[in-house]
Amino acid sequence: MLTFAQAVTERTRRLNTRLCVGLDPRRDAYRDATHLKAHTLDVLEACAPYAACIKPQFAFYEALGLEGFGILEEVCAAARTLGLPVLLDAKRGDIGSTAGAYARAWLTGRHAGAALTVNPFLGFETLTPFVDTAQANGGAVFVLVKTSNPGQADLQGSGVSERVAVEVARLNAQEPEGEYGSVGAVVGATHAADLATFRALMPRALLLLPGLGAQGAAATDLQGAFHAGGTGALASASRGVQYADGLSVAASVEAAKGFRDELNGVLEL
Repeated sequence: MLTFAQAVTERTRRLNTRLCVGLDPRRDAYRDATHLKAHTLDVLEACAPYAACIKPQFAFYEALGLEGFGILEEVCAAARTLGLPVLLDAKRGDIGSTAGAYARAWLTGRHAGAALTVNPFLGFETLTPFVDTAQANGGAVFVLVKTSNPGQADLQGSGVSERVAVEVARLNAQEPEGEYGSVGAVVGATHAADLATFRALMPRALLLLPGLGAQGAAATDLQGAFHAGGTGALASASRGVQYADGLSVAASVEAAKGFRDELNGVLEL
């Protein structure tokens, strides 16, 4: 069985795509939860050929209460049926047994992803339960290093992001040579000038690059995040795919295909 990093890399090479499709269903766009679920699953299935993985944003499902957890489980199950790795964007982070509980909740079981975004800002020891659980289950964690929002500089400036990147590299040091490790990193696609630096600091980490499309980042900004051959990074687009033109699934497909082709064009693949 392939690990998350192996599955993403295999899919990247086989389908020639570096796109991570975010699924962030917004309740006010739909008649009811049934409509929301049907549209989200339709977008998932239609865009699958252009995606290296999918990234459900946990908050939008949590906002629907128990019904939302059921929808998230169906989204994860559908993705697995389609052969799509699932990266759950929940940005969990806590201490001790609580971190362990979060790790079990969102890195194991039918409702969970194979990978999870995690927040390191309570201290590096809080990453251990997440990393251990991911490794035991062939999954991955993606540590927040430098996020895409403008306010990130309040806490992530003055060398802090670089310090987190060094820790990510340390956590991957024992992984097999020539493979990406189980600890990835979130580096905003909006930080084009910094991508090559973070790529060099974390040579064996998959980089998740949120911010493509609606947040203003463009494919032309992202070349520095990739290794030769176009591996090592996933550019994420959510609203720009799921709501490319209202609820048109055809428009979502064209947007996903367009992002894939733009990335490949920049990388000359």
